[in-house]
Amino acid sequence: MSTIGVLALQGDVREHVGALAAAGAAAVPVRRRAELDAVDALVLPGGESTTMSRLLETFELLEPVRARIAAGMPAYGSCAGLILLAREVRDGRPDQQQLGGLDVVVRRNAFGRQVDSFETDLDVVGIPGDPVHAVFIRAPWVEETGGGVEVLATAAGHAVAVRQGPVLGTSFHPELTGDGRVHALFVSMVRERVSS
Repeated sequence: MSTIGVLALQGDVREHVGALAAAGAAAVPVRRRAELDAVDALVLPGGESTTMSRLLETFELLEPVRARIAAGMPAYGSCAGLILLAREVRDGRPDQQQLGGLDVVVRRNAFGRQVDSFETDLDVVGIPGDPVHAVFIRAPWVEETGGGVEVLATAAGHAVAVRQGPVLGTSFHPELTGDGRVHALFVSMVRERVSS
């Protein structure tokens, strides 16, 4: 069974752990280097991307996470997690650190402030059946994608779910809806990587 860590510095940690467990993975919170070293993959939850960037530095996890992703560790970022995984962020803070993993440019809070949060149904490549119900909370969108990036879903004309190899990112929060198919997709990506 694959062990998937959830970065537990801020955000929807418990919800992601539950969704991963429901998808058949062993899910554990990650706050320390030793915990990171023990997982096959990592989920970066929603939260506040600039705060999470600072906390990664404070907990001395920034470089280790960056190195693991560069070495091919599967990673999934929702909302703020997508921002952290991007190559570049627009409307970020000058001191904000990026983890890389996705050759994309994202815009923070692109859909507006908290009051502009919304829900919609999306067709997501790789997820069969009914559309995925997506919750957007101060969500980013993807403004540019590199050649190796597959756009899995769009909303309002912008990419909101992307994949590049073993790295997945969504602007929305699948952990809040009870629909476990995005997490199941990620678990299958992790199993594929671990078995190869």
